[in-house]
Amino acid sequence: MTTTKITIKAEVNAPVQKAWFAYTDPYAITQWNFASDDWHCPKAENDLRVGGKLKSRMEAKDGSFGFDFEAVYDEVVDQKRISYVLGDGRKVITTFEDKGEKTLITTTFDAEGEHPVEMQEQGWQAILNNYKAYAERIVNLEPLHFSVEIKASVEKVFDTMLADKTYREWTAEFNPGSFYRGSWSKGSRILFLGVNQAGKEEGMVGTIRESIPNKFVSIEHQGLVSNGVEITSGPAIKGWAGAHENYTFAQSGKGTMVTVDVDSNNEYKGYFSDAWPRALNKLKQICEAN
Repeated sequence: MTTTKITIKAEVNAPVQKAWFAYTDPYAITQWNFASDDWHCPKAENDLRVGGKLKSRMEAKDGSFGFDFEAVYDEVVDQKRISYVLGDGRKVITTFEDKGEKTLITTTFDAEGEHPVEMQEQGWQAILNNYKAYAERIVNLEPLHFSVEIKASVEKVFDTMLADKTYREWTAEFNPGSFYRGSWSKGSRILFLGVNQAGKEEGMVGTIRESIPNKFVSIEHQGLVSNGVEITSGPAIKGWAGAHENYTFAQSGKGTMVTVDVDSNNEYKGYFSDAWPRALNKLKQICEAN
């Protein structure tokens, strides 16, 4: 029986090194590996070598359905080509064509027999389009990861991290007097602010892209506040527009594991690497003291 092969493509406005990273980094995979906004990819593992496994979990955000994806690599050529075999024997090949400041991604996969070919092509293309959007967003950014385990319930940690009074306490590690103005509800506009030496507000303009109580919050930074003025376009925000800041809450052996994933440019990498661990330790102290 002849196997039907499906090919999908996307040209990414990013050099091949960045395109490869966005496609293979486990955290990056969780940011794009779903076909529609009502689904997400809460976790991924990627042992990128011949014989290594690619694993991911895909779930509906309402918890109504989910499944595990697993494959074994049979070819890995750095920044050029990867090939893996799915659990049912079907093969998937993805190539990366270096075009300078752009990269052409081409994936060819064996169709399965349960769903129409057109549906499979549309679903895989939607995921690849998500990948393209993510890769282009982080082209000037680097994802940073921070975590802390807190001896308190997930509900308590979630509420403490986001409530106005305690938010001011733990974010003082970034800037004394830090606060937010807005709502943590999905789709809401929110400002993260402080006051400069001149008495003017400064900070970030964001939108809550996702908010799942006691589980996950995703913030997309869209601009700056400088001397009390919001700036959402122009060169001042070129290095920040589209950056995400994600908070994940999960039960652990001692209570709650809080993970923070931040997109950073080179200018702020050192600052975040120093401030975020201090801020999360402060959050831990607040939660465990009460």
